[in-house]
Amino acid sequence: LEDGTVHVMRRQRAISFPARAMLVAACNPCPCAKPADRCTCGPVERGRYARRLSGPLLDRIDLVCQVDPVPLVELAGQDPGRSRSADVRNRVIAARERQRRRLADAGPTCNGHMDARLTRRLVQVDDAGRARLISASGRLLLSGRGHDRVLRVARTIADLAGRERAVAGDVDEALGYRVSGWDELAA
Repeated sequence: LEDGTVHVMRRQRAISFPARAMLVAACNPCPCAKPADRCTCGPVERGRYARRLSGPLLDRIDLVCQVDPVPLVELAGQDPGRSRSADVRNRVIAARERQRRRLADAGPTCNGHMDARLTRRLVQVDDAGRARLISASGRLLLSGRGHDRVLRVARTIADLAGRERAVAGDVDEALGYRVSGWDELAA
């Protein structure tokens, strides 16, 4: 999953194949999967349900987002306050171009493909962002892998905003994506 390769071993031979993958997963907030106002699951059941997802697996998930059901009225109408797909697409294209230029001589093509050494070398975070990351690492018990994943997500947030350097707000947002959903799931 992390190396982007699959190793197949048969008898005395080993063959490696490229296999870059993106893991996308979904789960309900509790075993009954009912809306929050009709859920009858208690804290013990919710905690047991959350613990079914192993720590090593969760450590490899960069973004955790809680998605609430959309009311049918909203699905039928249009909300002019929301970002249009074309605007979002243009921001993503610009961010990917920034990443391509920054990583041109390094090998990877985007922030998500950087290894730990490259991440620590290329992801510049302001002093306030670094302090927040250090504080969160102790409080949230982030592993080294988790720390690097937060840095890569913060760098991507900065790229989407057009900044050359990640700031404290980018680190906060990246940390929020990492831990927000699991806290509620295990509560």
